[in-house]
Amino acid sequence: MSRGSNAGFDRHITIFSPEGRLYQVEYAFKAISQSGLTSIGVRGADSVVVVTQKKVPDKLLDSSTVTNMFHLTPRIGCVMTGHNADGRSQVHRARVEAGEWKYKFGYDITADMLCRRLADISQVYTQNAEMRPLGCCMILAAMDPQQGPVLYKCDPAGYYCGFRATAVGAKQTEANSFLEKKLKKKPELHHDRAVQLAISCLSSVLSLDFRATELEIGVVTKDKPKFRTLTEAEIEAHLVAIADRE
Repeated sequence: MSRGSNAGFDRHITIFSPEGRLYQVEYAFKAISQSGLTSIGVRGADSVVVVTQKKVPDKLLDSSTVTNMFHLTPRIGCVMTGHNADGRSQVHRARVEAGEWKYKFGYDITADMLCRRLADISQVYTQNAEMRPLGCCMILAAMDPQQGPVLYKCDPAGYYCGFRATAVGAKQTEANSFLEKKLKKKPELHHDRAVQLAISCLSSVLSLDFRATELEIGVVTKDKPKFRTLTEAEIEAHLVAIADRE
């Protein structure tokens, strides 16, 4: 038991350490960082953009089946960062909740209610000994009928919040600093600028020049409120625009 101050307290998820920490929940956050992916979400004036890296771990895999972008409802999409299997499980639960809401109330669930519901479920996982927290983080992007473009993030601890821009994953601290600097003066971000800001942020913090096949980009705009992912040709056009501007 000579393992420093956390000795024994990381055995169970329901036990606080003397410093008031839940180590298993902290390890869940670490699992997200260890996944090696970084995801960015940016909310513009008329759109929301989510960008993540696309890594195909095996040359024999069909790359079109590898994705971290998911539709939850036609108008709500998300990007999952962390453990793939946990991410798919949370996406399935989100779709079930959205379907039940539509069946009960007769209209589509809003992004903030869906995010709150998922956060409530994640929070229960931190207080029941027979469950473990999910090692994944969800960024939701949607076009709300009342509020316009919205961006939410839900984490394994059950905390959720709306954001102007956010990052999650391996380089989230650097990415958040980059976004804070860029959005300090509250610029008017239209669709193309929002996409290019998100790509530039990812490119800058990872010190990589991306190819179109190495990125996944999901968008919702006021003109096209349904969540969709950009094609490789559209991503290439944005990469060329960034290169020309620099």
